[in-house]
Amino acid sequence: MKIEVLGGFRVLFGSSEVDLGTPKQRTVLAELVMNSGRTVAIEELIDEIWPEGPPRSAVPNVRTYAANLRRTFEAHEAGQGVLVRQRGGYRLEVATDDVDLFHFLDQVERARQRNHRDDPETARSLLSGVMPLWHGPPLLGVPLGASLAAHVAAAQEQHLLAVELLADLHLAADRVEEALPLLWRTVATHPIREPALLLLMRALHRRGDVAGAISVFRSAARVMRAELGVEPGSDLRRLHQEMVGHRAAAISAFPSRGSGDSDDSSALHSTTPDIGGIDWDWLPRPVAHFVGREALVDRMIGRSRAAAGPAPVVHLIDGMAGSGKTTLAVQVARHLATSHPDGRLFIDLRGHDEGNVMDPATALVVLLRQLGVPAPRIPVDIDERRGLWRRELSVRRAVVVLDNAADSEQVASLLPVTASSVILITSRRRLLDLDVGPPESLSVLSSEEAVRLLAVSAGEERVNAEPESAAEIVRNCGYLPLAIRLVGSRLAHRRNRRLVDLAARLAANESGLATFGTGEPSVATAFTASYEPLNEVSKRVFRLLGVHNGHYCISMVAAMSGLSYAKAGHILDDLVDRHLLEESENGRYRMHDLVRQYAREKCLEKDSNEARRAALASLLDQVMQLSIAATKSLNRLVDIFGDIGEVVPERPDLLPAPGTVDIDWVERERANLNLFIELAAENSLHGHTWRLARVLWRFYYVRGYFEDIQLTHELGLTAAQQLGNDRAAGIMNNYLASALTKTGSHHQAVQCLKSALAEAEAAGRRGDIARIRGNLSVVHCMVGDFRESIDLAMAALRDLPMRLIGQVRIHLPNVGIALTWLGRYEEALRVHRLHLLWARVEGDRYQIANALSHIAAARVRLGEHAPALRLLRSAMVLYAQTGHRHGEGDARNVMGAAYRGVGLLAEARRQHELALELTGHSAERQAECTALNEFGLTLAADGDVDGALRAHRRALDLAVRIDNRYEQARALAGLAEHLLSADPTEARRHLERALVLIVPTGAPERFEIERRLAALKQGTPIC
Repeated sequence: MKIEVLGGFRVLFGSSEVDLGTPKQRTVLAELVMNSGRTVAIEELIDEIWPEGPPRSAVPNVRTYAANLRRTFEAHEAGQGVLVRQRGGYRLEVATDDVDLFHFLDQVERARQRNHRDDPETARSLLSGVMPLWHGPPLLGVPLGASLAAHVAAAQEQHLLAVELLADLHLAADRVEEALPLLWRTVATHPIREPALLLLMRALHRRGDVAGAISVFRSAARVMRAELGVEPGSDLRRLHQEMVGHRAAAISAFPSRGSGDSDDSSALHSTTPDIGGIDWDWLPRPVAHFVGREALVDRMIGRSRAAAGPAPVVHLIDGMAGSGKTTLAVQVARHLATSHPDGRLFIDLRGHDEGNVMDPATALVVLLRQLGVPAPRIPVDIDERRGLWRRELSVRRAVVVLDNAADSEQVASLLPVTASSVILITSRRRLLDLDVGPPESLSVLSSEEAVRLLAVSAGEERVNAEPESAAEIVRNCGYLPLAIRLVGSRLAHRRNRRLVDLAARLAANESGLATFGTGEPSVATAFTASYEPLNEVSKRVFRLLGVHNGHYCISMVAAMSGLSYAKAGHILDDLVDRHLLEESENGRYRMHDLVRQYAREKCLEKDSNEARRAALASLLDQVMQLSIAATKSLNRLVDIFGDIGEVVPERPDLLPAPGTVDIDWVERERANLNLFIELAAENSLHGHTWRLARVLWRFYYVRGYFEDIQLTHELGLTAAQQLGNDRAAGIMNNYLASALTKTGSHHQAVQCLKSALAEAEAAGRRGDIARIRGNLSVVHCMVGDFRESIDLAMAALRDLPMRLIGQVRIHLPNVGIALTWLGRYEEALRVHRLHLLWARVEGDRYQIANALSHIAAARVRLGEHAPALRLLRSAMVLYAQTGHRHGEGDARNVMGAAYRGVGLLAEARRQHELALELTGHSAERQAECTALNEFGLTLAADGDVDGALRAHRRALDLAVRIDNRYEQARALAGLAEHLLSADPTEARRHLERALVLIVPTGAPERFEIERRLAALKQGTPIC
């Protein structure tokens, strides 16, 4: 058993992380962990959870939390006897090494003792080895009361003391470069901390950077005067005066503050925590040798590390195409990796590509996924998505590169509001109205820097042998880094070519930059110089690569060019070596945007329309085959081919081997696949457009990428209409409706489904008719039109042809759910039991879980709570086994209602909180509404009236947004219940509105609302 409290809060048994439950339950465990080995009284736990006053149920709630934790631990052999109940409290029995914080503090204490015993090298080794354990502040995300806050502050203090001790030991061992990152990070977060400032000034002086040390002092002095109204301490002032006076001897005699100076060390105070643990590095591969702009890099790094204040550090880099904006941003980001260890993110906003600019909503999804946020947690609403992004960054020290920004509006939503991260924005445009401070506007390199860059690329000896020719080459390259690197690469692969010959060829070329529309001549010259040496086959591949904005794999290029896999791979490697292509990761290739534009222009110039169209069709056929193979575990191929027809591969030799592409491949290529669908649409390859959208639908649906469904299926619908293919249009409308339904656009979903139904009925396809009516049934159920939902679902069952009888399992749940909402519970149970039987016969564990959950929902409404709980526990096991999470939120919400029914209110609250966690950040708006209303009822039963009012208000707002009349009525009735004594008039108004809304649904709750309203009008007490 391992307990991790640094940078979060986790309990692990082996590699398995256990669920620690609700926030209050996590607080209980945190208090026990921080007091390991000591009995913590129930009163202490109550004070920690409810510092402003406990509810009446505080004692049983705490006991419930402790019992839940004990059951969770004892489910594992290593957890037996860990949580012990004592008279009046609880005790956690864990070894010091089993808790990362305790192990950290133990090693730090050992290091201090070693240092006291005049063994600084061992002390330095111990501290260096234990520092990586500190991933961030203890108990991140756990609600802290007074006791836990004190523990956290003490731990952070010890961490800071250890950091400064380690830095001092590094200096004593003459390891200045190892001390500086530690000190820069400390001073950046604590700009007036004098012990750290003294150490930093000493380190900078030791490195010979006296000016930097003086600058540190002056910056600290300004902050001290502004914030505290005091001058720096005498030690700082004396050291500053000695440096200004160039008294090097006095500096070297300045006493070192080692760990032996215990009186000084004890004065240190708490620090902002270090939050680590992110393993993902999304930055592009850096250039082998970064040349030029050294002063700018140092200035940006210094500003990032020394920044103080609440605002985030944002660097805006603008300049002309090819000036090295992205290279500079990546270089700075790499340097900041040690001081910002919690993530290195990169996104291309495609601002240079008119008509293909990435919208902020999509960019937020990409960035959140790079941070490791699961797709179901990413909200659909742009404001909620922006809030999640800012919350995630607020607890991390990350560096984020926003590349190729289009305008200020595009990046405004992507900026954090806290100072923990550094943002680097590159743009070809000046973002005049982005209030982040003055931009770094890149000019071209100086002549000296450009020649140095050419020497790095082509070889120093060759450049030194022909200095005048080297100067002429870089002049004809316009001193642009991209052009110089491309020319240098070409020279490096032609060791016998003289620089004077290449200089002459560049000077003779008069084409200029008209191809790119920038008015400068050198970049096009550099690209032409790299393009012309290629053989004709490589030239054709290069030109064709310009037709797509995203990534390629080798098989795609082979299909597009008609080459063998091996030949295509060889050419791609050659283009990478010539800097005409980038290998972003193993097996994925992408052109730099300027190179791609150049290649596209060459393709339009050299290749006929028929040749380009044929190449695109072959490329898209290969993408289709890869997508079919990768989604095989999700899609039933009989359904796919039934919709798109049998797609015979043009290149059977390029079909992927089993297991080489899977769902992870689709996840990685998701944005790229969307671009392929857009490419097909732009080039009027309509058949590929709608078929590829259909193949990818289930992946998008299961992963919750409803925006992708809308984008691709709207393109597919247009393509089908252009073809005059009514069947394809119906298929696109049907699947487009799934995304519209999930995102609460019910009216649009109904329109799409009605169009699809009309087409299917006209053609007499009974299977399609049944499928579409079943989907219409779901939409009507979502808005509270339960009778129509049942009628449509029953019609779907009647229309189902015998050859498709297996699809009965799809439609039965729709009937049963609507019957449950209507209060026809016995009928609903019969339908759901039939669904369960069907699912068991087919061995479909996911459908078995759904059936069990639906049966439990009906039994809860019948008051049969204990049997319902048994069914729901079985369903949870199956959901976990299958990896499907769609039904879990609904099931946990029903479980909460069942626990409420048996009087276990603490557990009921926990289940509702879990349900909201699963549904609240996804597109499952219907499920979220239901969960909020049920949560309100549980809170009311638990005596939390204010919490109940908040839950019902949230449910009402959301239900209005998605036009769900049933949940609106339930929310209004719940609000009225709590307003009776405070505002009877408003309560009556709520009940009247609820009655108007619920009567058309046919739900049985109407009778209770009518009874309450009648009693209120007569002045009779409502009980």
